[in-house]
Order: sequence, then structure tokens, then C-alpha cells
Amino acid sequence: MGRIFQLSKNVINQIAAGEVIERPYSVVKELVENSIDAGAVKISVDISNECRDIRVADNGSGIHPDDILLAFSKHATSKIRTGEDLYNVKTMGFRGEALSSIISISKLTCITRTKDFDYGIKVECENSEVRQIQTGCAIGTIMEIKDLFYNIPARLKFLKSPKTEFAYILELVQSLAIIHPNISFELKNSAKTVLKTNGQNNLARAMEEVFQEDVTKNFREVLKTDELSNLKISGYISTPNYTRSSKKDYYMYVNSRTVKCPAFQKAIDMAYKNLIGNRYPFIVLNLEVPPEDVDVNVHPTKKEVKYKNPNQIFNFIYSAINNALSNAKKEIPANVPYVSPVFSDNRQNKPFEKANSDDVLIEEGVNIASIFNSSEENIDNTKKENKIIEFKQKGMFKPVQSIIKQEKFIQEEQKIEEDVIIGQYKKTYILIEREEGLEIVDQHIAEERYIYEQLKKSKNIDCQLLFLSDVIEVSPSDKTLLETSKSKLLKFGYDIDFISDHEVIFRKVPQLLSKVSPKEILADILEHISGDIDNIEEQILITTSCKAAVKANTYLNQFQMQEIIKNWRTCEKPFTCPHGRPISKIIEHKDIAKFFMRNN
Repeated sequence: MGRIFQLSKNVINQIAAGEVIERPYSVVKELVENSIDAGAVKISVDISNECRDIRVADNGSGIHPDDILLAFSKHATSKIRTGEDLYNVKTMGFRGEALSSIISISKLTCITRTKDFDYGIKVECENSEVRQIQTGCAIGTIMEIKDLFYNIPARLKFLKSPKTEFAYILELVQSLAIIHPNISFELKNSAKTVLKTNGQNNLARAMEEVFQEDVTKNFREVLKTDELSNLKISGYISTPNYTRSSKKDYYMYVNSRTVKCPAFQKAIDMAYKNLIGNRYPFIVLNLEVPPEDVDVNVHPTKKEVKYKNPNQIFNFIYSAINNALSNAKKEIPANVPYVSPVFSDNRQNKPFEKANSDDVLIEEGVNIASIFNSSEENIDNTKKENKIIEFKQKGMFKPVQSIIKQEKFIQEEQKIEEDVIIGQYKKTYILIEREEGLEIVDQHIAEERYIYEQLKKSKNIDCQLLFLSDVIEVSPSDKTLLETSKSKLLKFGYDIDFISDHEVIFRKVPQLLSKVSPKEILADILEHISGDIDNIEEQILITTSCKAAVKANTYLNQFQMQEIIKNWRTCEKPFTCPHGRPISKIIEHKDIAKFFMRNN
């Protein structure tokens, strides 16, 4: 080993720059974040010379003349003072490494002025050497970077094409412009304006400016607050019928900082599960967490974060997204009690008959057999009346008259908003006339979504006992899978008997599938659960709802179509089926009129 020498200041900064400044994107990120921390409301970014020349100008607070030399020193910052401050970081930057790293690998000129001085300071830096003079300028800061990586040829060699490097910069500025809608951003590439926002402090407006399309019509707002834990999440998420092919459009922020967060991402994926298949949503969400409950000092890029209570964060994000995706229920007046409809083919949507004010209805979950012994044919009426009084006092009975009022109210509401069904297309799609245009609904997928949600809510699924069942041959591996899943299958109405090592029969199936071949049912069950052992219950529900729903290429009369649409409208998540296929498509009236060259 050779002798040990102290490295020069410039070499030390170049080594450190390798962690902080990976590419032109990194320079833009550090400089723009400094502008944001300086309170700027207008930030301009100019890129040229194949992304090696960068100019960032802002109207922020500027740098004090006495601090200017210190600003370019390593580990010098105005944003923290002590180690404890690392657990209460409220700014974008705090390490004090960016400027010292940048001047070691580029030629930098800084012009800055604060409101307290009528003159500014011009600083020129090269090879970590800093020179300053007074100059005239506006309040704020201008950073000009020339010949990035001029003294590190190896780094230049590994840069991507100028187009790719600029794409990284564009994505960064888009991300910052969205989360800071109060700031006007402008991004130019070789003097051509690529992005410009007006800083109107409106997130929806900023999204439209950034993406240059009316994306917000396909979005739902997310807003949830937990005052006890001091958590808040806000932003927009796309409906399941507006998706992307990758997770590129996951704009996730923690305290307005762009992050890569597994807990955040997992919450999004779980909320959209069974809604969009192999597609991905468009997400713009900002999670506000007390600074002491999140650690941003994990990686030099500050993109990774760690939470004090990761499970709490996951559940908070998941519930907020799930609520936003759920359909808003029709509000029922406070004086009308609400009772969930029972999901059963032979009872669903039937009005109450011959009711009077003395009639009673048993609250859901109360077992009638526990009140009256059904085997006693001549039960004493006095005992019966006493039981009814007792349960009325406990709040376990509700007057049927109030239920009739509620049913009448709901029917009137549905009548007012009843869909205008034009007819059926290809015996597969239901055509609906809407105020905004023509809606096309896939009959099978719409009913599948409704059945799936009802099955998921139902505690007891009606079963059909099979007196005769086909004997079905299964492989040893399928038999093992069915034996492992037997209790879960029984929970959802499937009772399977193993009559030999390679043969099974159904004793019971869900009543919804009573007309479906047992062999076909079993084939579908095995197909769906074999590839997803950890999610068997969900796959059983999906299989059941899919098999029970009306099939494509099936003629429906007007009443049948109305029932499917009416039921589908009540779904919490009416966008897609459990497999992720879209249910409906609206062709706007203005587009139809435009095609036929009409003015309206």
C-alpha cells in the first residue's frame, strides 16, 4: 500500500457529487427545490447544449451577501441547525451538499439579491473556487450551469441521449408543478417553451396545464383527515376506466416531497385490486404527516422515506382511496330508517304486503329460532306477545310501517332517476340515453359487478342441495388444492365430497349457480384458485359472480335490462368487473353531433 495523502477540496467534492448529482435531472432538482424553499412563486428553467447547460431563475428571497461564499461550502445550509432538526424537516433540502457538489463538476454563475439590499451579488465558481462581485439585479436568484461534467469525461460517457435526459427533467418539473400549484413554472428546451403553469393555487387546474388535456373529468377527489394522528391526504385518483399501462403516473408525495414509498404504492394497488386488471391508475396524492413521524434522511436523493407507524399510514391511505372509489350513496332523510336489502333471488325487491302498524320486522342478525321454537305448532299467544314486547324494548324489532315508507321513498327516487333504455345491441350491450350522451353497458359485466358486491356483503349465501351430481375426475394436485380449500369453499356455498383419490362430487352449490353444470363450476374454480393460493376466497367470489351473471349474446326484455342497470347503479365501485374489465362507455352527445356536423 502506498502513502496516505489528504485529498484536495475539489476531489472531495467530486466524490460527493457522485452521490448527489447523477445526471442533469439531479442539478435541476436541487436548484428548483432551493427556489421552492426560498419562497419563490415564479420559477423558470432553461435547458440547452444537450442538457449540459442549465439556467434556473426564481423570485424567491435570495441569498444574503454575507452568506454567499458559505452557501457554496460543503454541509452549509440555512434549513437545519442541530441533529434534532433532522426529525422535524419541513423544507425540500437540508443536507447542504448540492451547491458544493455542482460547482465541482460544472462552471456556475449565481446572481442573487435579497429585499434588504438595493444591489445584488454575482458569484462565479469553477473547480470549487468561488469569486464574487456586486451587480444590479432583481430580487431572487439566478443559477447558470455551464458544461456540466466537463471535468468528468466518464460521467459524460454514461449519460443517455439528450432527448432521454430532457425527458427526466420534464417529468421532474411536471411533478413539482403539480404539488406546488401556487407556483408558476416555466420549462424551456433550447429556447422553446415545453411546460408553463400559471400558479393559480388550484390543483385541478395545474394538472390540466401540466398534462395538456382535460384529465380531471376522469378523476375523483381524495380528501381525508385524521385529526387525532394529525394525518391528511388530498389529491385526485383516476376512475378505473381511465388507466395506464405502467406505474409511471403514480405521483406520490409526502409533505409535498416526491417519494418512492412501498407502503403508499401497496395501498394504491390494494384499493384498485379487482377493478382494473393488469392496468394501473393515474394517481396524484399528497400525504401530510407530522415531520417527527417520518424520516426523510434515508437516501441522498431524499426520495425514500420511513414512517414511525407504517401500518397506520398504509391503512389511512388505503381507506381514503377506497372511499373515493366507492359510489356515493343516495342520502335518505333522517326520519326514514335505512335497512339494507337482503340479497336473495326469491326475496329481492319485493314490496311488503298487508302490513299494518302492529306488524314487526326482525332486525338483521337476530335468529327467529332463538325467539320462538318453530317445532311448537300451538305456542301460547300470551308468551308470544311478551317476547315481542321484550325484543321491542331491546330495539331488535322495527315497525313494518316505517319500512313501507322507506320502500316507497326509495321507489320514488328510483322512478325519478330511472334510466332511459333505448334497447339492446348484439344481445350483449344495453344502450342508455343520458343527458351527456349515449352510454353503452356490457350486460354481463354490469351484473357480475353487482352480484360480486352482494356476495361480498352477504353473511349467508343461499345454497342449492344437489340430489344428483356428476362424478368429476380430478388430478392429485387438484384434489389436494380442493381439500386445502374445502372450508373456504363451504363458506361460499360449495360443498364438495371426495369419493375416491381422483373423484369428487358436489353436495351443494350456491343457488345462483343451480343451473350451471357442476363440471363447469369446478373447472372454473380450479382455474382461478390454482394460480392464487393466498387469495382463494376472493377468487371463489369472482368465479361465482362471473358464472351467475347473465351471459353475452343473451336476449333481454326491457324489464330485464332495467333490473340489471338499476342494480348496477347501486354498486359501490361500478366502473369495472372484479376481473378489471370496464363496464360502460359514454359517447358524448357533442362528439356525435360533431360527426354529423350539427351545432348541437
